[in-house]
Amino acid sequence: MNQTEIINIFTKKTLGVTFVLSAAALAFAQEKVGISGSVVNKNNQPIPYASVTFSNKANKLYSDAALTDEKGQYKVDLVPGDYDISFEAIDYKKSVLSKQITAAGNIGAFSIASESTATNAKTTEIQGVTITAQSTKPYKVELDKRTYDPSQDIISKGGNLQDVLQNVPSVEVDTDGTVSMRGSSNVKFLINGKPSALLGISEGSNALQSIPADQIERIEVITNPSSKFEASGTSGILNIILKKSKKVGFNGSVVGTLGYQPRTMLNANLSWRKNKFTWFLNGGGGYNESTNTSRNSNMNYDRNQPFQLLKSDQENKTKNYFKNYNATGGLVFDLDDNNSFNASGTVRTFNGEADGTINYFYQYNAPFTNPHTLRTSDGNNNNLAFQGDFGWDHKFDNKGQNLSVSLSLQRNRSRNYTDIFQEDNFTIIRDTNNQITDITHDMQYELSNNSQYSLSKTLIGKIDYELPIGENSKLEAGYRIDRNTNFYDNTANQADNLNAPFYTLNKFTNITNYDELFNAFYLQFRSKIGKFGYQLGLRDEISNVKVDYRNLEGTTINNNKNYNNLFPSVYLSYDLGKDNQFLLNYSRRIDRPRSWFLIPYFSITDNQNLFLGNVDLNPSYVDSFEFGYSVSKKKYTLNPTLFYKKTTGDDKVVSYQLDQRTNIFYTTPVNLGTNEQYGLDFNGTADVFPWLKLMGNFSIFGYKTTGDYTYNTIDVHGNNITVTQPYDGKGVSTRARLNATFKVDKTFSFQLQGFYRGPQNTSSSDRKAMYALNLGASKTIWNGDGTIAFNMQDLFNTRSMRSTSYFPTGFRESYNQWQPRQFSISLTYRFKQGEKIEQPKKKKDINANDTGGDEQGGPM
Repeated sequence: MNQTEIINIFTKKTLGVTFVLSAAALAFAQEKVGISGSVVNKNNQPIPYASVTFSNKANKLYSDAALTDEKGQYKVDLVPGDYDISFEAIDYKKSVLSKQITAAGNIGAFSIASESTATNAKTTEIQGVTITAQSTKPYKVELDKRTYDPSQDIISKGGNLQDVLQNVPSVEVDTDGTVSMRGSSNVKFLINGKPSALLGISEGSNALQSIPADQIERIEVITNPSSKFEASGTSGILNIILKKSKKVGFNGSVVGTLGYQPRTMLNANLSWRKNKFTWFLNGGGGYNESTNTSRNSNMNYDRNQPFQLLKSDQENKTKNYFKNYNATGGLVFDLDDNNSFNASGTVRTFNGEADGTINYFYQYNAPFTNPHTLRTSDGNNNNLAFQGDFGWDHKFDNKGQNLSVSLSLQRNRSRNYTDIFQEDNFTIIRDTNNQITDITHDMQYELSNNSQYSLSKTLIGKIDYELPIGENSKLEAGYRIDRNTNFYDNTANQADNLNAPFYTLNKFTNITNYDELFNAFYLQFRSKIGKFGYQLGLRDEISNVKVDYRNLEGTTINNNKNYNNLFPSVYLSYDLGKDNQFLLNYSRRIDRPRSWFLIPYFSITDNQNLFLGNVDLNPSYVDSFEFGYSVSKKKYTLNPTLFYKKTTGDDKVVSYQLDQRTNIFYTTPVNLGTNEQYGLDFNGTADVFPWLKLMGNFSIFGYKTTGDYTYNTIDVHGNNITVTQPYDGKGVSTRARLNATFKVDKTFSFQLQGFYRGPQNTSSSDRKAMYALNLGASKTIWNGDGTIAFNMQDLFNTRSMRSTSYFPTGFRESYNQWQPRQFSISLTYRFKQGEKIEQPKKKKDINANDTGGDEQGGPM
C-alpha cells in the first residue's frame, strides 16, 4: 500500500469521524446502547488503530465511528437499528458487514484479510500505526460552508497562507495581496474560529505570508455565514483551521523551503500524546524578498493655462525584505469522558525592510518642459504579537448536549520607520494665490521621515451551548464579547534642504485612540423533516466604537458611535438522494470601518499619493441570498450557486484632488450609496482518469453601483469649488480558475493551475483583465517519510493589475505588479509516526507499516 492510499484512509476516516459526530448532534434524542468488539487478523492477532465505521441504513445521522485501541478493541454508543459496518486498516483489505443492532453487548471479533499488495514486510516488533491521509476530494460542500483541503495542493507546498488562498475556489488574491470573494474585498479572517494575533493588526499580505502552508489543515469558505458567526465581513468569512495531532505517542514533521526571489523557510510540527495529555509545539521562521513595481501616468485636459501641468508620469519600485518567526505551544487535558481542557500560547514576530525609488516626470505648458523628481525611501517595520487561548469543553451526556467556554487574550505591537530623500531638478514659483508664475532650472533637496507606532489589545470571550430537542432537532445558543483597544502614534518631520534642520509636519503628526466593544447573543434552531432540513438563527450585536484623534495643527476629533443591530439567517435544504441536495439560504451582515480607515493623514511615503482617513465613515449592511445545488459522486462533485447581494451605505475607496493646480492625489473611503451583485458561482471536481484530476471554479457576476461623493477643491484658476463625482457603474465580470493534477506514478505528481479575472468598470474607473499560470510538482521519497516539492508562481510573469481612473481634470493610467515570477523547492520529513507498542513477532508473510502521514501540530 503506497503513501497516498495510507493518507486517503486516515483523512477519510478521521474527517468522517468529525463529520459523523457533528451530524450526530442533530440525531434523534433517543437512548443509545453500548456496543463493543475487536478487530483481528487471520492469525487471530489484534489489529491496533483500525477504523470501524457504523453506517445506519435508515438515517445517516445515527452513524458513528471509532478506532481500535492497542489491543484491537473498540467501543461505541449507537441508536438501535440496521447498520453497515466497515473495517479498514493499513495493509489490510477493507471489509463490510451488515448487522442489526438491538441491544447493548459485544458483537465479537471480526477478522480482516491482509492486503496482497502490502509492502515493507517486517519480522521485528513494529510501531503502532496511526492512519493519516490525504482527502480523496479537496473540496466539500456542507450546509453553511464550503471546505477546501490543501493537502493535495502541490503548487502551494512549501509556501504560505497567501499561496494557498490563490487556489481556493471562490477566493481571489490581487497582486498586492488583497483577498476578495466574488469581487468584494470585505473578507473576515478567522484562525480556528476566532480573530488571531497570527494575522496581526492588519490582514494584508505580510500577515498572510507569516502562516506556513504546512500548518493549515483546511480552509472553510463561508460565503453566507449563519447567526452563530460574528456578523462582520459582508463578502463572507475565511476560517483557517490549523492542524491538530490525532496520533498516539511522539510525532513530528519538518519542512524546509528554498526559492527565488529569495525565499527560505523552516518549520517544525511536533506533538506528543499519551493517555489524557496531548502536548504540541509548532514553530519556525523564514526569510523572503519581493519586488513591487507600479507606474502611474496622469493626463490633464486643460492645456491653455500658463504653466499648466499637462502630463506627469510616475514609476515606483520597492524592494522588500521580510523575516518572520512564530511558535505555538500548548496542551489538551482530557479530565474524563465528559470534560476536556485546553491551553495554548502563540508568539509571532515579523521584521521587514523596504528600499523604494519613485521617479516623477512632468510636462508643463511652459518653456522648461522636462522637470524631474527623484524620491527614495528606506524603511523598516517590526511587529510582535502574543496570544493566549484557554478553553473548556463539557459533554453533559452522549445525546449531544454540550457546553463550550473559551477565552482569548491577544496583544500586537507594530513599529514602522521610513527615511525619505527627494531631489528636484526644478523650482516652482507661485504667487499669493498659489498660481504658478515661473518654473526655473534649479536643484532642490528635501528630506523627511515618518514613524508609526501602534498597539492593539484584544479580549474575546465565548460561551456556546448545544441542546438536542425531540428526535431530530437541536437548539444552539451563545454569547460573545469582543473588547479591542488600539493606540496609534504617527510622527512626520521634514527638512527643506540638506543643511536645514528638521521641522515637524503638524498635519501628519497625530495620536489616535480607537476602542471597540461588541456584545453579541445568538439563538439558532435546526431540524429535519423527512428530506427537508432547515436552520433558523438570529443574532443581536451591540457595538460601541470610540475614536479620539488629535494632531499638532490643533485638529481634535472625538467620535462615539453606537449600533444595535439584529442579524437573521435562514438555511434550507432538500435531499434528492445521498450527497445530492438543493440549498437555499439568507443572511444579513455588517461591514464596520477598519480602524485605519478613520485616521486622517496616516503616511507620507509618497507625497503625491496620500491616503486620507474618514472619521465620519459609517458601517454598511448587506442582505445576501444564495440558491445552490450540490452533488458528490465517487468520480466528481458539482456545486453551482446562484447569489444576490445588496449593500446599503456601501463604502468604497475613491480618488480626487484637493487642489487641481498641484499633482497631489488623495484616496479616501466614503459611504457611496448602494451596490448590487448577482451571478453564478460554479465549483467542481472530476477524477477524469486515474492519472488526471481536475478542480475548477468559474464565476460570472453582474454588478450595479449607484451613488456619488462630494468634495471641496481648488480649480486651476484658484477658485474654491464643490465637486460631486458620480460613482455609478454596472456591467458583468468573470473569474475562472482550473487546477489539473497529473499522477505520473504512485510517488510523483505535477499540477498546472490557470487563473483569469475579467475586466470590471465603473463610471470613474476601468480595470483590465488579469491572468496567470502556475506550476507545481511533488514526489514522495524515503519510503513515504519524505516529500520533495517544486513550484513556480506566475510562470509567464503576467500577473499584474492595470486600470484607468477618471477625474474632472483628466485621467490616470495605472500599472501594478506586486510580485514577479518566483519559484521554490521544499523538502518535508516525517518521523516517529505512532507509538511503539508490544506485540507478538510477525511472521514474514504478515505485512506491517511503521509510517504514517503528515498531519501535525496542535489545537489553537
